[in-house]
Amino acid sequence: MSDLDDLPREELLKLLDIYAKNWLAHDGAWFLAAEERFGMETAIELDIRSWERFSVSEAKRIMRAFDIPEGGGLEALERALRYRLYARVNEQAARWTEDGALEFRMVECRVQSTRRRKGLPDFPCKPVGLMEYSQFARTIDPRIRTECLACPPDSVGDAYCVWRFTLREDDEGQGGEPGT
Repeated sequence: MSDLDDLPREELLKLLDIYAKNWLAHDGAWFLAAEERFGMETAIELDIRSWERFSVSEAKRIMRAFDIPEGGGLEALERALRYRLYARVNEQAARWTEDGALEFRMVECRVQSTRRRKGLPDFPCKPVGLMEYSQFARTIDPRIRTECLACPPDSVGDAYCVWRFTLREDDEGQGGEPGT
């Protein structure tokens, strides 16, 4: 596709935004189709399985593309989170806590803000998010522990969801359930 090679930077960024929005729209359309066919509970189960696989794949591609070393700790995770596909459509922020943890906040979530604008309740994405963020973080560094501080259906306050990442210094607890 030589046409892309000739696009100016502004148009490439615009195209990147379109790709990210299209991906998110497809994800939503897939979920709605699953929900209509199988109900909310089964659709969430399928979504969890999908994110279990996708998060690992996305993390590995980001690591390769941006030379992020495996086992690079929380600094590597902070960097990788900036390159996730939905980082182009959602405002997010990361900050370091006094105890050395990385706190990641979804300041603006396109999915949830659209639902709120339409008068719909927040999508209860916590079980999906637990799998997504745990798998992504663990792919960057298996020592990373993921904790959900707030995510719908929880009351989330000034962010749509908040995640806390800490680094285990030993090998204890690798693998296991998401969020551990």
